[in-house]
Amino acid sequence: MHEETATALSAFDIAALLVVASALLGWFNHHFIRLPHVIGLTVMGALAASGLMVANAFIPGVTLDDWVSDTLKQMNFTDTLLQGMLSFLLFAGALHVDLARLKVAWLPVLLLSTVGVMISTVLVGLAMWGVGTLLGLSIAPIWYFVFGALIAPTDPVSVLGVLKEEAVPQSLQSAVAGESLFNDGVGIVVFIILLGAAVSGTDFSLAEGAQLFAIEAGGGIIVGLIAGFVGYRALAGMDEYTLEVLITLAVVMGGYALCSQLHLSGPLAMAVAGLLIGNHGVTYAMSDVTRDYLLKFWELLDELLNSVLFLLIGLEMIVLIPGVNELMFGLLAIPLTLIARAVGIFVSTKTIPAARLQDKGAGRVLWWGGLRGGISIALALSLPPGETRDLILAATFAAVLFSVLVQRATLGRLIEKLKKEHAPAVEEDTAQAAPIPPPA
Repeated sequence: MHEETATALSAFDIAALLVVASALLGWFNHHFIRLPHVIGLTVMGALAASGLMVANAFIPGVTLDDWVSDTLKQMNFTDTLLQGMLSFLLFAGALHVDLARLKVAWLPVLLLSTVGVMISTVLVGLAMWGVGTLLGLSIAPIWYFVFGALIAPTDPVSVLGVLKEEAVPQSLQSAVAGESLFNDGVGIVVFIILLGAAVSGTDFSLAEGAQLFAIEAGGGIIVGLIAGFVGYRALAGMDEYTLEVLITLAVVMGGYALCSQLHLSGPLAMAVAGLLIGNHGVTYAMSDVTRDYLLKFWELLDELLNSVLFLLIGLEMIVLIPGVNELMFGLLAIPLTLIARAVGIFVSTKTIPAARLQDKGAGRVLWWGGLRGGISIALALSLPPGETRDLILAATFAAVLFSVLVQRATLGRLIEKLKKEHAPAVEEDTAQAAPIPPPA
């Protein structure tokens, strides 16, 4: 008993370790490796986890991997992200989305974050079911669709981070940012519904699932509107930046906690509240001083949580020791999730004329920019222990690591390539539009 008490870490100790590790590794990456910040942290976290497992296997007496694994279990990555970090990250991301531009692209955003998520869930589920059948896996079919639901949402942290660095057209930026903010809430609701059916062993009812989805998603949006409006009115009645920052914190923490108690979608609530305060609140309810302090505060908090999140993604690899089936299952999940994403985007933005995005190359940016992140890993880690969880974890880690290390690293190059491809067309149009000078 005394030994367990001596080795147990408090919540503050764990937070301190993560912040210190993020700062040290971030400094090392900045000066020596020079990878993009979140990619560097993910790579070093994964290398640290792999190194600890290798040392434990070949060097007698080394048990650091056990200590790290126990610390991660004590922290509970799933609860930390879904019940804590995600609310702040979504609100911070939504603060910077232009609501006027989002309204222009409301139909493609709506279709991408609902129809696109559903299509991706079904296609990934069917494809992975086929993979499982070929590998001879004894998994109930509904678990393949659970994986499809948890891997469908894109990560707003990664997507918005890249958009800040690249000068993409504002309309496309709003569409990508809006989809990434709202499809989290939709994907989590679909995941919860399918997981409930999978764990209970009952047949999945489409009508019952649709009803639960409407209640959770609709209720979350209503709570977000109420919380955002109350926060806006409170901000409009004063000019004291410290108290106004505190009010926005209260909106996020109180609104998300209320959704958890009512079993409504907290992510959707935070996206809506962030949009409301980030547009009407920032424009009409704040002085220039308050606006500057508040936006910088949320930018700093976003960067801190972003750093810790991607370090945790790398470290969480320590819980995974893949076998042959897990390795094959994970590797095949990468192309299948990309194909499903492409189909979802095509159906959502091409089949209805009003939903088509006018920006050149928008489909390719949406496809390659559909980055997976901590949300998918947190949902996978929340599954009940067993062979099914190990397989889904392997597939989730494979898709997320490919997304972070390959897609995010090359998304900027894709955008630059698209700019060069369409630059001649712009110049040609300009030349054709120029008046022909009269003959001398």
